[in-house]
Amino acid sequence: MSKHTVKHIFRGVVFLLIVVLSSQINAQDGFRFINQNKNYERVKFKLINNLIVVPLEINGKELSFILDTGVSKIILFNITQNDSIGLNNVEKVSLQGLGKGEPVDALLSKHNRLKVENLVSNNETIYIIVRDYFDLSSKMGTTIHGVLGYDLLSNFVVKINYIKKYIDFYRPETFEKKKCRRCETFPIQFYRRKPFIDAKVQLDTIGNTLTDVKLLIDSGGSDALWMFEHTKPEIITPKNYFKDILGEGLSGAIYGNRSRVKKFKLGKFDIENPTVSFLDSVSTKNARGLKERNGSIGADILRRFIVWFDYRNKEVTLKKNGSLTKGFNYNMSCLEVVYNGKQLVREKDERLIIDGYQQQGLKSSKSIDFIISYSYRFKPSYRIKNVLENSPAALAGLKKDDIILKINNTAAHNLKLSDINYKFQEKDGGKMRLTVSRNGQIMKFKFKLEKKI
Repeated sequence: MSKHTVKHIFRGVVFLLIVVLSSQINAQDGFRFINQNKNYERVKFKLINNLIVVPLEINGKELSFILDTGVSKIILFNITQNDSIGLNNVEKVSLQGLGKGEPVDALLSKHNRLKVENLVSNNETIYIIVRDYFDLSSKMGTTIHGVLGYDLLSNFVVKINYIKKYIDFYRPETFEKKKCRRCETFPIQFYRRKPFIDAKVQLDTIGNTLTDVKLLIDSGGSDALWMFEHTKPEIITPKNYFKDILGEGLSGAIYGNRSRVKKFKLGKFDIENPTVSFLDSVSTKNARGLKERNGSIGADILRRFIVWFDYRNKEVTLKKNGSLTKGFNYNMSCLEVVYNGKQLVREKDERLIIDGYQQQGLKSSKSIDFIISYSYRFKPSYRIKNVLENSPAALAGLKKDDIILKINNTAAHNLKLSDINYKFQEKDGGKMRLTVSRNGQIMKFKFKLEKKI
């Protein structure tokens, strides 16, 4: 058995991949309980930009992976020079992703040991992206090494609680489904190990009529809905929309139109005015796969439910949580801001010290001292990656690669990336004041958030 140690930087975003294999893949055992007498395991996760981030060990090395029901393979795309992972039986393959570019080179590694808490698989195949196509970590504000989906979910009944941020894994043979009046169970169809569900959508192009759609269940997509234009005659972009870069795939940028639909309906659950992204024809062709597919249901809808996946019985159960009726927001700044690494920041510390003392025959006296000191700490830095043309931010003068120093008088290094994104979603007409560094020059800009849809 050959073994290679990977010590290179591998980055890429992998959503909705169509995998073109250069060789036949052997059957995999899948994940199991380490303790064969155990019937249940709880795994806590981080929720970042609506996406579930779980700890995953590969051959003893702990990494961070996104749980993505929209991928059929385990894909590793971000290894730093400090990481050292032994990968077994490596060979070259080709991957085709969303976007307009050509297929990209990757590596395939077989017979690896993977572990999530007390769940383990001793015979997993991994795909490794071998070039820096896309730095997902910069968009998440934390290190993300890859994505996994079907392989982790297929052997269990899985309960995902987005509010409390945990996943429960149950042994199917002993799992007892409880009665739940507020729940609804839906059949799911699998195509290339990806789950699809039937739903209905109300488009403003056809009045109050509901259109039947078949959607990929995509927990690795942070948006609410993706729709593929012209997969049905009535599925076209609504009148009110704006053009945008919807994301990036292995094959390049994913373009389309952002808009809203009047209603999205899953059984008895009615979801009003969700945001929806309509993909262009090239991205639709690369992503579609299943001929009957009309789009995807993403994490901005899934997070509004407690979700049970039962892949063996081909069903998913939903129970609404407190987020179901909340509105669907989006970035109104027309700025794409990413994490730009650490910077050394000088911070001022001020302390006021009051000392009291007593002298015989005199009243008590006090001394007041102001002590000022400075300390240096590593803090996050943020960079503007993209500015939408003709947007208020662009017209104000903000440009790609500007380093953000302050947002509304708050030092950017004291904010998380999620805090910045939230500020850009707060309210229509909200005033934004940004201080940036451009080629070493400090510059200030003002603009207003503008609700386009």
